[in-house]
Amino acid sequence: MATVLIVDDHPKIVRLLQVALEREHEVLTASSGVEALALVAERHPDVILLDVVMPGLDGYRVLEKVKSDPLTAQTTVIMLTARSERGDVRVGLAVGADYYLPKPFDPQDVAALIRRHLAGAA
Repeated sequence: MATVLIVDDHPKIVRLLQVALEREHEVLTASSGVEALALVAERHPDVILLDVVMPGLDGYRVLEKVKSDPLTAQTTVIMLTARSERGDVRVGLAVGADYYLPKPFDPQDVAALIRRHLAGAA
């Protein structure tokens, strides 16, 4: 069973994703970048669903830290964010996001993307 870390400071979004994913994956949650990095170091999730706009450490900085660490550089990171202007997408992909999905999103589409990605990685 793959481990998915959901990082978002909006509890409703976290819950929607949690419900969509918990049947197939172990789901971890974090509401800040600092909390996310602690969980990444401790639990080494297979996939991270990462918001950009969060208090303290934003998603781009979290992404940068995850991708620059040799222990976590291969972790799949999917940005899920309201920051969906072309420039935002370019920054996210340039820093190392594997996918960049704008909000609003369908949690079932996110679950299908993760399922397909993990099947290809297996």
